[in-house]
Parts: sequence; structure tokens; C-alpha cells
Amino acid sequence: MTESATVASPEHPEAPPPDRRRVRSALRVVGELLITAGLVLLLFVFYAVYVTDWSTARKQAEATDQLQTRWEQPAPAAPPPPPSTGEGFAQLYLPEFGPDFRFAVLEGTDGETLSAGPGHYVGTAWPGEQGNFAVAGHRIGKGAPFNDLDKLDSCDPIVVETATRWYVYRVLPMADEVAGWNGHGGDQRCQGVAPIGGPYEQVHGQRIVLPTQGEVIHPVPGQPVDLLPPDQRTRLITLTTCHPEFSAEQRLIVHGVLTTEYPKDPAHPELRPAELEER
Repeated sequence: MTESATVASPEHPEAPPPDRRRVRSALRVVGELLITAGLVLLLFVFYAVYVTDWSTARKQAEATDQLQTRWEQPAPAAPPPPPSTGEGFAQLYLPEFGPDFRFAVLEGTDGETLSAGPGHYVGTAWPGEQGNFAVAGHRIGKGAPFNDLDKLDSCDPIVVETATRWYVYRVLPMADEVAGWNGHGGDQRCQGVAPIGGPYEQVHGQRIVLPTQGEVIHPVPGQPVDLLPPDQRTRLITLTTCHPEFSAEQRLIVHGVLTTEYPKDPAHPELRPAELEER
């Protein structure tokens, strides 16, 4: 009698070999771990982007209210003391990002201060002062004030408001614009903007550096702190943030030069620089 092959019925399938069962179990475990890791990553992104934004918005609103309250008080007879760590002392506007882009600038760049808004590097120049007024800000989460910093172009305004004055800085020419710089064809917005030259020859509108290159906030960016005496320094602003997005591997740097300043009129506090309307 010829032996026939055995065919497993759907009701009673043959059990897979032990090796195959182990492979299936391992794949199932790996799949579950990947799903769990994906959920954890999504929760982290949600926290970093949204939860911290809400917390920062509250802290930033408080800092702005406190700043405005101080500015509304009568001017003191003597100059006020320097701001303490975490205290707001100026307002920063980037008109290119719309009329709602306004942040109180706080003193210091520690983690707690930057969780409330852009922070001034202690020891760098003050707004309008000869030297380098340097400000750091987050790019992702915690309000992300500098999320779009890479979109700034040469001649774009960076406006800083203090208790008594408005300062208008403009982004310097980019490295690839220096050789043939013509002010964007004579664009009115580029008045006062040009490659600086001399010890500032390598100071351009935008650059990417390593986190260890702290010299970008020096009075002459990239040069020793004491290269020039204070009265020979150009009035600059430097904005710094992490690069690329969701990474702290590098730093994105934007340099601008002071082109205009306006005194505030206490009798007409509603008057604002026309540069705030530029887009």
C-alpha cells in the first residue's frame, strides 16, 4: 500500500517548528518595543513643543507685564541698577515674522531664564551700546522665539525697545553677498548696511558654528575680547540658537548692525518706529 502524504486540516493545523516559534516571539517582542518607543517619542515631542510652550507663554507674559509696569513709572533721578538674572529689560521685535513677534529680553542665559524667553548674554553690550549686544533663544519648545531665525535675510530689521529708546539693527550681508554687495540694488532698507571690513571682515549676516565657539558673542565676533577699545567698536547685535532643529549639535548665529535709533516721546507713547511695519 502506498503511503499518502498527510495534509493538515484548517481545524487542526500542524504546530510550527520550535525555531519558527522563537522567531515569531522575538519579532512580536521587537514590534511591541518599537511601538512603545514610538509612543514615548511622540509624548516627548508633544511635551517639548506644546507643554513647554504653554509654560513659557505664561512666564513671558508675566515678564512683559512687569517690564511695562516699570516703564510706566516716572523716570528715576539716578540710573537704575543693572537687571538681575531672569529680569526683563528690553523688548525684541523681528518684523519679518509678523506684528505679533515680540519678546521680553531677560538678563542671563541659564536654563531657567531661557525657559521664559530670550536671554541676554551677561557681560555683552547693552542695546545701542558700542560692542555686541548678544541674545540667545530656543528654537524648539519653550516658546521657540528663534525657531525661524534662519529665514532672516540681509537688511531685515531687528528692533529693540528699551525704557527710553528704540534701536533698529539690520542683518549684515551674507558671506556670499559680500564681494558684490550693492545693497540689494539700492533697496532703501539697506541704508547703513554693508560689509564692515577691518577686524570685522569675517562677520557676516548668518553663520553656523560649534557650541564651543563662544567667541561669536565677543565685541568683535570671532576675535579676542580686548582686540579693540570700547570707543572703536561697531554697534552690533548677535542672535544665537541651536542648529539644526531638534538638535544642539551646532549653533545658528545671526549678526546685525545698528542703523537707526529713536528716542521715545513720553507724551506720545503710542508712537512706534516705521521699521516695525516692514515685511
